[in-house]
Amino acid sequence: MATVELLFSALPEHVRTARLVAAAVARRAGVDEAVLDEVRLAVGEACTRAVGLHASHGVTTPVRVVLIEDEKKFSIEVGDDAPHLSAADAAAGGPGEASGAPEEGEDDMGLAVISGLVDDVEVTADESGGLIRMSWPTIPAPVLP
Repeated sequence: MATVELLFSALPEHVRTARLVAAAVARRAGVDEAVLDEVRLAVGEACTRAVGLHASHGVTTPVRVVLIEDEKKFSIEVGDDAPHLSAADAAAGGPGEASGAPEEGEDDMGLAVISGLVDDVEVTADESGGLIRMSWPTIPAPVLP
């Protein structure tokens, strides 16, 4: 199992680099060429979301992108350190409401795009940060005689 970890300052100009690295590693891992654009777009959306959350919450830690390659699938995890409201806190106007966090619709739009691009996606979040896990099947390398 090969793993690549990318940490970058939460600046929009670094999202392109994350997309390029993800596509290169996905190609090497054996993700179908026809799916590479989806990988790029999904990583771009997830990283843009993380950058926006860091900016709106004043978080200075880097955005994390982990690229994991195994025999049957290629996975990408994009993590942020921004506090996420629970549904109960959001309904009660709890912590973070006045922090300039992205509007709920803006956050949902990025996640909707990712869900439309990736069949296997999982989003988790709590007060210490969030994580988007995405994976794609790989094509086994041909066995040479």
